[in-house]
Amino acid sequence: MRLMWVALATLLSHYRRHPGQLAMLLLGLWVAGALWSGVQAINASARDNYARAEALLGSGFDRLERENGQALTRADFIQLRRAGVPVSPLLEGELVTDSGNTLTLIGIDPLTLPGDSTLASTRATGMLQDFIMSPWQTRLAPDTRVKLGPDPTLADGTPLPPLMEVPELPPNTLVMDIAIAARLLGVGERITALVSAANALPAAPVGFTLVRADTRASPGDLTQSFHLNLTAMALLALVVGLFIVQAALGLALEQRLGLLRTLRALGVPGRTLVALLALELVLLGLLGALAGLVSGLWLAGTLLPDVAATLQSLYGAKVGSTLSLPWHYWLGGIGVTLGGLFIAGSGVLWRASRISVLGLGQAQSWRSGFQRQLRLQTRSGGAAALLALVLGLWLFTRSGGEGLGAGFGLVAAIMLAAALWLPPLLGWLLSVLLGVVSRFSRPDRNWPLTQWALADVQLQLPRLSLAMMALLIALAANLGVSSMVGGFRLTFLDWLDQRLMAELYLKPPVASFAEIDTWLAQNDAVKERLITADAESRLLEIIADNSVRRSGLPLPVFGITPEQTLMENWPLLATLNDRDAAWQALQQGEAFINEQLALGEGVALGDRLSLATPGGVETVMVVGIYPDYGNPRGEVVLATPLVRRLFGVPPAAIGIVLQPGENAGLLRRQLTERFDLTPQNLRNQREIKATATAIFERTFAITRALNALTLSVAALALLASLLAQARERRQRLATLWAMGVPLRRLLGIQLAQLAGVSLVTGLLAIPLGIAITACLVWGINVAAFGWRLPLHVFPAEMSLTLAIAVLVALLAAALPMFKLWRTPPRALLAEEENP
Repeated sequence: MRLMWVALATLLSHYRRHPGQLAMLLLGLWVAGALWSGVQAINASARDNYARAEALLGSGFDRLERENGQALTRADFIQLRRAGVPVSPLLEGELVTDSGNTLTLIGIDPLTLPGDSTLASTRATGMLQDFIMSPWQTRLAPDTRVKLGPDPTLADGTPLPPLMEVPELPPNTLVMDIAIAARLLGVGERITALVSAANALPAAPVGFTLVRADTRASPGDLTQSFHLNLTAMALLALVVGLFIVQAALGLALEQRLGLLRTLRALGVPGRTLVALLALELVLLGLLGALAGLVSGLWLAGTLLPDVAATLQSLYGAKVGSTLSLPWHYWLGGIGVTLGGLFIAGSGVLWRASRISVLGLGQAQSWRSGFQRQLRLQTRSGGAAALLALVLGLWLFTRSGGEGLGAGFGLVAAIMLAAALWLPPLLGWLLSVLLGVVSRFSRPDRNWPLTQWALADVQLQLPRLSLAMMALLIALAANLGVSSMVGGFRLTFLDWLDQRLMAELYLKPPVASFAEIDTWLAQNDAVKERLITADAESRLLEIIADNSVRRSGLPLPVFGITPEQTLMENWPLLATLNDRDAAWQALQQGEAFINEQLALGEGVALGDRLSLATPGGVETVMVVGIYPDYGNPRGEVVLATPLVRRLFGVPPAAIGIVLQPGENAGLLRRQLTERFDLTPQNLRNQREIKATATAIFERTFAITRALNALTLSVAALALLASLLAQARERRQRLATLWAMGVPLRRLLGIQLAQLAGVSLVTGLLAIPLGIAITACLVWGINVAAFGWRLPLHVFPAEMSLTLAIAVLVALLAAALPMFKLWRTPPRALLAEEENP
């Protein structure tokens, strides 16, 4: 045992003599572990918040609203309960604390609230009296309580009732008895809604309208693609960081071959040496993993506000700003980092186990067996490319929005194939260039120096290949994601311009809708009134030419008014005949469907859909398919009069198209003053578009941040490779300096070598990035959201990719070049004499 500890201490002493290698090794583990742990912390915290938010109202409540659009009061609740209608009052509002925090307040009546809700947990034995009687209780999540502090007060100084933690509640939400909630909100007898258990009411009582519970997919389901995307980018950073680790481990093994020979000669068995090297990996891995875990928590806390904004914007999912992590997160972060370390170090352990005692005395080189390695990489890359082809054929031939995992597997296979093929391709290109230079070489010019530079790059290739693979993956991923986001932005803004063709959008109370519509019809400034209606239905059957498929899918129905402005601007991806014929068919009772329904249910133009209505079943033909970006559900569009007749629903809103030259602001003021409308009832097109654009820009902030971090890790991988071979490089340059080549020219040659290899890598990253973009917009996006984006290619992004490739190489070379510049010529010769 003592021999083992002495041998382990001897092996670790190598890093005392070469602290730079230890720094690169720990740096690779640190940055890779930090990105992985940070993203997993964000995902774990978000999923915990989804579970709490989804449990807040159980399976959802049906709601009653007044037909005349006026606010509900406590008297309405009393009237309905006396009539035997099982409803419960609900009050919602916002409170601002003295520290500036905005919180959602929910006031409930625990005695009448349906029992499948987290809110009903207030009925627990021994707690009901405290909840409904003075001084009442404030129920909130633990992370919300931490944010508020021990004794929070409102902005006006009013203290909150005593706080009680309920872990199941979502963040930034307070639950109180409706009596104290009404007092804090200052709403008097008014309540927000009358709720009942889902489907408990067969129909609305007289004077009320019934709004059924939301049947949309849960936030956890809708955000699956977002979290999988974050995980994929974190895994990419982990892989790139492990390139640094593998390069540092390989160099450490090569430089310790003499030490291993000595230990073997002293009687240490070969298996023991391999076991000690594995133990060394564990010790270093734990140190790097713990540092990465701590840094990952800081990174998660920094990025969480942008992630929360993204999830709220895209999916309406509330995520708190405080991390809430399960116990297995800590073990998982360390386990993944250690697992990646052993994958990266397996080659080193295998090489150490294969070295014979006699072979230890021979000089080893990074080039030994490199050609065999290139052939192995070529075959492995071919296998990865074949896997990508199989996944691509399977993914792109499916009609439904499935195969999210296969989509990411396709991207991973393409990137793996490209990374494995990169070193063989660079080696072949250098051989070709060397052949060309050798053929035209002339002693009276600089051809011999050029020939030496190319041969020197060949000599460096075994060590540079890992860094170039990391750079290729990072550049391609950056280009692919940036092109996808840029294409989404262009498509989204163009779609907004097409859908928001009216200058004003009015959502008046139901009781005054007819009066406002009549006034608008008589106003000379108004050109068209685009009235809409909303209803909920169920898709019963899909009738194709020779088949009938049953569905049962809950389906929203949207009514539009086919006026000239709408028909000219509404985007259509495909129509049964021509565009004019499709609009004419819509006016006659046929249907448009969105892309989500077409892809998700395999509905084609000309198919007939059987829809459930209150009066029976209505069958309509699909005559058009339209894009509906951002909507996770399938949808059917009918003419507004037909929707109102079939489903018995009131009109929902009016899009007001003005005559050319008319002032939208003037009409808005007239409507507001005449009909006592609020800003929420009347919205300007510019406001809607500006809000949507601002949401979009914040939505992808997290993606840009992770892209920048991944590129930084790739730069570190290249820097690690250059520092690892800096001494050997100086030894080779000493001979050239002694032959009369100026040091300035030697530095220029080194920069040209690295910039050239990086430029070739950047050129190869461009088609790879385009392929990744295609997979993202045509495969993963369809599987995740149900709609397909057009593929956009940005020449500026490609130029930026090339510039980044060269810039990363030059930045990574800066430190070794500076050290070489500061090294006196005599020291160069001394290094040549004492290798």
